[in-house]
Amino acid sequence: MADFMKLMQQAQQMQSRLQEIQEELEKRSVSATAGGGMVTVTADGKGQVTHVQIDPTVVNPLDVEMLEDLVMVAVRDVQKKAADLAASEMGKLTGGMDLPFKLPF
Repeated sequence: MADFMKLMQQAQQMQSRLQEIQEELEKRSVSATAGGGMVTVTADGKGQVTHVQIDPTVVNPLDVEMLEDLVMVAVRDVQKKAADLAASEMGKLTGGMDLPFKLPF
């Protein structure tokens, strides 16, 4: 029974640390650009987009599709960076072991 109690204590500690990591990720930010810096997207460490900056020179009413593509590229890139950051932080918690389930962020 002592082993079970120790296991439960470790699980509670891990859950507490997971909550801390999630809070830390919300405070961190990553950025990505497209079009040589014409579009910049910033997101928090959980991948939520927090800011989009578009250089006015790229705004062309006759070529909206290009602007849409640049925004999409930058958003995908920033989300990947956020996912990599989250995986790195989670790796610290799990000691680098692969978990058989997806984490809640």
